[in-house]
Amino acid sequence: MKRTATVLAAVLLAAAGCSNSGGGGSSGSADTPGVTDTEIVVGTHMPLTGPAAAGYSKIAPATKAYFDYVNANGGVHGRKITYKIMDDGYNPANTQQVVRQLVLQDKVFAILNGLGTPTHSGVLDFLKTNRVPDLFVASGSRSWNQPDKYPGTFGFNPDYTVEGKILATHVKETYAGKKVCFLGQDDDFGRDSLAGIEKVLGPVAAKQSYVTSNPNVGPQIGALKAAACQVVVLATVPGFTALSIGTAAKIGFKPQFVVSNVGSDPATLAKTLGAAAPLLEGVVAANYLPLANDSANPWIQLYTKVNKEYNNGAELDNNVVYGMSVAYLFVQALQSAGKDLTRDGIIEAVKKGGFTGPGLVPVRYSAGDHSGYGGEQLTTIEGGVAKYFGKPYRTDDGDGAVEVYEAAAVAPPANGIPAA
Repeated sequence: MKRTATVLAAVLLAAAGCSNSGGGGSSGSADTPGVTDTEIVVGTHMPLTGPAAAGYSKIAPATKAYFDYVNANGGVHGRKITYKIMDDGYNPANTQQVVRQLVLQDKVFAILNGLGTPTHSGVLDFLKTNRVPDLFVASGSRSWNQPDKYPGTFGFNPDYTVEGKILATHVKETYAGKKVCFLGQDDDFGRDSLAGIEKVLGPVAAKQSYVTSNPNVGPQIGALKAAACQVVVLATVPGFTALSIGTAAKIGFKPQFVVSNVGSDPATLAKTLGAAAPLLEGVVAANYLPLANDSANPWIQLYTKVNKEYNNGAELDNNVVYGMSVAYLFVQALQSAGKDLTRDGIIEAVKKGGFTGPGLVPVRYSAGDHSGYGGEQLTTIEGGVAKYFGKPYRTDDGDGAVEVYEAAAVAPPANGIPAA
């Protein structure tokens, strides 16, 4: 009789566990990979080396620095965050290898801010199969916004079609009548960006693409010059933004460059161009976070403090701002998920949305929308420094209008850590 009761109890417990395993396969913190009473282990893949390392290699250390700051102030619900950073060299084959290690060997709770469209695309199904939350991907591909197909994946950046519509709106209003052309990465990054641009402008006059394995954009830039392009929109990572602008100068081609946010950090571009950095004057780009050079901004003041104390005083550029902003959002999500942290719980918390932070526009998270920030504001480089102009714009990746966003940005909490 006793054995029968024990077996029955085991069956009921198993059934209860199954009924609660919709996204994370766990019934509570004690059963959740990467979570103990004192620690949350999270992983990421980043290009610390390779063709996309310029600038991007600073993101994950900045994220870790903010986590170290939070840990030093008590952590989240009493738990310290451990951030495992794996170099994939921006090579999709490497990404699959390091993400498998993080999930199967290191047993991370979640993958946070994995960077790159071609790289992260290759691990979506693996993370879904293993029910690992895939939070705040560092790319604007629309692939992250497929709630029905990938319920645990959420983007961070404005998607590239949203960005393309905003950049194109500026081009339409400012360079009316000019011949507009396009150079983009040969993947979803370039294709989604061009889709947004052509939603506003119609077909561009000429279009070219590049692959990151070939650091020679001479033929593409030469073709755009031959087409007599007057405005060139770039959907490029930083190394290829610098290559494009430098190559154009060498062949006497001087269009107005309008650049995707992901390839526009002035400090990274100036370092890559070296003595040719003055070529950046007048370049137009977009952003949705405070600019690193805005020392009066309270978020930059917070990040400067954290950077000095926990990031070895690294040069504070927009990549550092990005990395700490990702970390701030993740801490908000952990706070919202509560003390009984599970994989299902944090996915539900993100879906509820309502987060506030350093962004100039809100994030778009809901049950039906897993994309990140919903808009951007334009910048221009003057005297080697990027400056915002105009107002933020917000739109969608469909046929919605590009609209001015009027609400004021929020300030960080006094202690720099979001409350529960």
